[in-house]
Amino acid sequence: MKRSKYLTAILLVMILTVTSLLAGCKKSDTADTSGEAGDTTEATTTEPTEAATPEPTAAAGDAASVAASLPRNETLYFSGQQWGAINDYNPFSSNPNNWWVEQNDDARVMVYETLFMYNQNDGKLYGLLATDYEQGDDGAFTIHLNQDAHWSDGTPVTSEDVVYTFDAHKRLETVQSGMWTYIDSVTASDTQTVVITPNKDNYNPLKILEVLPKLYIVNKAQMSQLEADNGNDKDKIKTDKNENLIASGPYKPYYDDETKVVVVRDDNYWGQADSMWGKLPVPKYLAHNIFIDNNAGAIAFEQGEVDVSQQFMSEIWKMWEDGKPVSTYLDEAPYYECVALPTAIFNVTKPGLDQVAVRKALAMATDYEQIASTAMSGYTPLMSDAPPSLMNPTTPERALIDEAQLKDLQWVGKQIDEAKALLDEAGIKDTDGDGYREYNGKKIEFTVQCPSGWTDWNSALEMVAAAGQAIGLDVSTLWTTAAEWTTNYRTGNFDVIMFSYAGASISNPWTRSFQTLHSTPAKVGENAEWGYGRYSNSRADEIIDQIPTETDESKLKELYTELNKIYLTDVPCFALMYRPGLFHTVNESVWTGFPQADDGSNIPPTVLTDGYGIAGLYNLTLTAE
Repeated sequence: MKRSKYLTAILLVMILTVTSLLAGCKKSDTADTSGEAGDTTEATTTEPTEAATPEPTAAAGDAASVAASLPRNETLYFSGQQWGAINDYNPFSSNPNNWWVEQNDDARVMVYETLFMYNQNDGKLYGLLATDYEQGDDGAFTIHLNQDAHWSDGTPVTSEDVVYTFDAHKRLETVQSGMWTYIDSVTASDTQTVVITPNKDNYNPLKILEVLPKLYIVNKAQMSQLEADNGNDKDKIKTDKNENLIASGPYKPYYDDETKVVVVRDDNYWGQADSMWGKLPVPKYLAHNIFIDNNAGAIAFEQGEVDVSQQFMSEIWKMWEDGKPVSTYLDEAPYYECVALPTAIFNVTKPGLDQVAVRKALAMATDYEQIASTAMSGYTPLMSDAPPSLMNPTTPERALIDEAQLKDLQWVGKQIDEAKALLDEAGIKDTDGDGYREYNGKKIEFTVQCPSGWTDWNSALEMVAAAGQAIGLDVSTLWTTAAEWTTNYRTGNFDVIMFSYAGASISNPWTRSFQTLHSTPAKVGENAEWGYGRYSNSRADEIIDQIPTETDESKLKELYTELNKIYLTDVPCFALMYRPGLFHTVNESVWTGFPQADDGSNIPPTVLTDGYGIAGLYNLTLTAE
């Protein structure tokens, strides 16, 4: 939403507010929403009253009294990141189900912090607990810590804490322990310097860099005591709630139950030092109401009870057209920064699907414009603006390929006649007159699958099936439970399955390329960690193995361009859309100053919680001001 729209919206909201007060009622328009809803725990959306600021505590009181104690002008409300009550506060946990304990490629750094923050806008790392790093001729990474950084108990963050963190994940066999595939050792050369030595037999500096913005650094004294309290039992340690945590971030736990999760600002936060932010984040409280589904969250957002939303809401522009002070990161379509590629993966071991002509014909025939407008509500660039490749539409990734060399291999969609001609040329024709093509004497029929209820994905696959039918392939849809879908894509129990490979991170597009094209050792029936379609190409493997050690930018561009040629030629899978990593949507009824693409701040649209996106918390002001 442009600022001119915003000012108009504010005036309309003021008029509507006065009108509703005179009428004695409040208008409540229900937004049409769809997408993945998550847990279905009942939630309250009652707006907190203006009350005296309570003392920070994670203590008692029922949900109503806690909600009533949060001053609206000091509280930033979120939606779409927490579904159901949290499990724990433990960064070693396999499933904390905790809004603020999320250490993916772009970790949420509200309570726990990482060494660096990733910024998807420019593909760079920005210092947090660390100030900088350097890689020596031996491949080792030397990381210098910020000397101002300290824990919430006042003790300094040191290299011993960092070394302990890495070692603990290995010792406890956590979900993060896979990083040790690429690491030989993590050592402290002094209290403020850490050295990460790579595994020379599996040398991949990208996978080491990937760890720096996603691994929470923990307090050695506190977490080693937690280990001892649990008798050094791995399972008990990883399921301990960790209620007495010590962290380094700008917020600390305040309250949580099945309806709400709240963190409160730590006014002794080290980041107000000149070496970091130079001040505290503006909101005193960050609160996340737990909604029953997307629709409930959308209603609360539209009514101004939520300030920052990370959830799919269709036709978002209608809110500001209706006078709501709502905005998205981009002024115009697709409104969001799209970094993920939900993809249709072919099981190339299946007869018919082992033929390139069949795979490419389906990719050519699919109507991407309809997927964009219907399944994604316009929240995705068109293929004409971002032609098919392994890269997402962001500038850092697209700069790594020579688009001109790929043009003749790319499809544009709705190419029914061209797809039919491709199949005819390959000898894949309808020989018995039933309307469907045969291969080796058998009708080509297969299913395309994803979980039931994932409405945008369901809609996209329906269009894939329709494209198949239009070119003489008997394609039908199959909806499963999420658990069945997970088992199926890992074991190869599918014909065509929808999956979203890695989005934006410091190690992408390499990680996505590896997951998509690198051969997997897993046979059908065995669990694969990548290469779910069991596609194999020795040259693709060579390129993927070479890229992490290549430092010459021109050579990197050659390698990525060749890799994309393989992808577009063999078509082991094809992306159906470009999807936002996060649906960064804001309501400026209470707060303003949220990051936008054209504001010059370079703050990414990661809902003020993930990676460098947290910088947005320092620029907010109250709308009334």
